[in-house]
Amino acid sequence: MRLLIMGPPGAGKGTQAAHVAQRYGIPAISTGDIFRAMKTSDTPLAQQVREIMDSGGYVSDEITNEIVAARLAEVDCVRGFLLDGYPRTPDQVETLDAFLAGRGEALDAVICLVADTDEVVARLLKRAETAGRADDREETIRVRQQVYADQTAPLLEIFRRRDLLVEVDGLGAVDEVSRRLFDALDAKTGGAPALSTEG
Repeated sequence: MRLLIMGPPGAGKGTQAAHVAQRYGIPAISTGDIFRAMKTSDTPLAQQVREIMDSGGYVSDEITNEIVAARLAEVDCVRGFLLDGYPRTPDQVETLDAFLAGRGEALDAVICLVADTDEVVARLLKRAETAGRADDREETIRVRQQVYADQTAPLLEIFRRRDLLVEVDGLGAVDEVSRRLFDALDAKTGGAPALSTEG
């Protein structure tokens, strides 16, 4: 099962990605987590990623494509994957398409969590207080929301035209959102795989 999960920053993608990954037995791959891990590294690439993230922007296509391709080539992605935070631009979509086509593969579905902007800003500000994440200042949060709206949301139309898009209300209790997501995803892909019946 090869999946993407999309939605505005703060919509709960990371939480739901973990649930989907567990259900389908595939790795959840978050580019955001990869980039944040670079904050503790002193390499030139890590420094560049830090500067971009601190300004509320996104890492370049070239850097991101390189990081993602290397991750998808790892052995745990043979049975599939769930990408969280990639692709963000039409060029990244084309690069991912070409990478998968080179392996005789294609995406099965694209999950989109739908959430009101003010709701997710409030959610991220609350998370900033409890988790101490320096990149979660209101100004930076709203920059990221606008970048998403301008650059990433149009990708949903690409996936809608391919009949891959699965839109789910991302607001509400975590378990409630998960149930909505699983129901919609199973309807799109033909049902959840039976992972626990065989050793």
